[in-house]
Amino acid sequence: MARTVMCSKFKKELPGLEKPPFSGDMGTKIFEKVSAEAWNQWSKDVQIKVLNEYRLNMADPRDYQVLVDQMLRFLGLVEGDVAEVENSERGRRQ
Repeated sequence: MARTVMCSKFKKELPGLEKPPFSGDMGTKIFEKVSAEAWNQWSKDVQIKVLNEYRLNMADPRDYQVLVDQMLRFLGLVEGDVAEVENSERGRRQ
């Protein structure tokens, strides 16, 4: 039987991850509170959009922290606004 968690993103019981996505306290927290579905949405889609749309440089510690903050917000692990992605109006001149 698949392991389930009360998903912090979707606010319902869903299948969890098979293992923490990375080591440390944050990986453990994600493993315990985030569903596999929510993690896959972040890691295979939204993360890339945030990186690209906001042109984050992962060699810059400030940009890396922006990505971590957005991940925690998207997954519902902390309060705050999630970065807007896929806005066709952003960047257009009036």
